[in-house]
Parts: sequence; structure tokens; C-alpha cells
Amino acid sequence: MARVNMRAIVLLCLLHTASTNNLFSWDGPGRAAPEPGSDAGSACSTDKSSCGCCLMVRKTNQMKTYFDTTLTELENEFMKANQSLHTMKESRVAFTVSLYGRETIMCHGPFRDNRIVTYKDVLLNYGGAYNTSSGIFTVPHSGVYSLTVTIYSDAGSPGNMLAACATLQVNGKAVAGARDFNPNDQEDSATIVLALHLKAGDKVSVELTKGCFLCDDSSHYNTFSAFLLYLTE
Repeated sequence: MARVNMRAIVLLCLLHTASTNNLFSWDGPGRAAPEPGSDAGSACSTDKSSCGCCLMVRKTNQMKTYFDTTLTELENEFMKANQSLHTMKESRVAFTVSLYGRETIMCHGPFRDNRIVTYKDVLLNYGGAYNTSSGIFTVPHSGVYSLTVTIYSDAGSPGNMLAACATLQVNGKAVAGARDFNPNDQEDSATIVLALHLKAGDKVSVELTKGCFLCDDSSHYNTFSAFLLYLTE
């Protein structure tokens, strides 16, 4: 389509030149027109009246080449950006879970041994990496993650036994702990907040220490959260 328009422009220019200077007639040309395919410089030296048209055609070709090249570069950049966006969407990892979500407060523990806490109330689980049955977060992508654990316990009444304690585990090894032992109050709470470099396939969980117990209701006092900060190789 662009080639047809270009030929039409050249033809109009030549017709305009012929009608203005009477160089061509139905009886034949008054003088020879520039040879087809000659550049703008030779055309100007041969036929001054067609110089403007030839220069316009040359500039049009230059602009077309420039725009074609620019369009190709923009298309390549768009493809790269689209691929990056797709990668970001595929690598989304974020979850927040709480122990219980009921209106009435319930307690978990105490037990005679250490046990993984299975948080049942899912507030967010992008990527589905947290398993509500096992209580384990399986790292889907290697990277730096932000992790947070909050624990809370309620003795029920003053003087009752109270102990809130848990550890954040990576592949069965404790990397951080939270505990609060205070026999003089009714409620205990503690928090773990840290950033860790985790590898794909790592198992992250919260373990309740033996003899301790956690209590929760719809206020979500006991939570386990993690999200991907950025990917690494």
C-alpha cells in the first residue's frame, strides 16, 4: 500500500511539472526525462523541474526505513516487557494464615512433644505454596523471602499455667524462636520477623514447643506469613 501511494505522489509531481513548464505534450516529450532509478542529485542536474519530487521520494524512503526500524525495536521491547510481566505473575508467592477463625477462642496444645502448627484459617495463599493439611510452606522459587510469625496464649484466668513458645523451622531446623513465660499475667504474646534466602523445595513451618499452647479466635492472634521479596538464581 505504501509503495502504491509513493508511486502516486511521484506521478502527480511529474504531471504537475509537465503542465506547468509544458515540457511534455501528447505529441511527445519536449526533452528527455531523468532516467528511471537515477538518484536525486543526478535528477536535479538533468531536470530541474523534477528535482523536488525526487528529493521528496528519497526523504519518504528514508522516513519509511526509519519508522520500520523503530517499530521493530518497539515490538522487541514490548515482547521483553510482556515476558517479564508473565514471569512476575508466575512467580507470585504470598500467604497469610491464622490458627483459628472462629468467634469463640480455642487453644492448641499443650503437647508432650514438639509439633508443627497447622494453621487452618487461610487469609491469603497466592501460588498455593502453603499446605493447610501439613502446615508446611514449600518454597516454589529460590529467592529472598520475608517471614513473620505471631503467637498468643490466654491462660483463661489469673494463676493458671501460661506458656507461649514456638520456633520457625526451615527443613526441620530452628532458625528463630519466640517465647513468653510470665506467671503473673493472663496473656502472653511474641513475634518473629525476619528475611531469609530460601531455595526452591525448602520446607518452612512453625513448630509449637512441648508444654506450650496457643489460643486464637476470629481476631487472628496467631499468624504465619511469608512473601517473596525478589528472585535469585
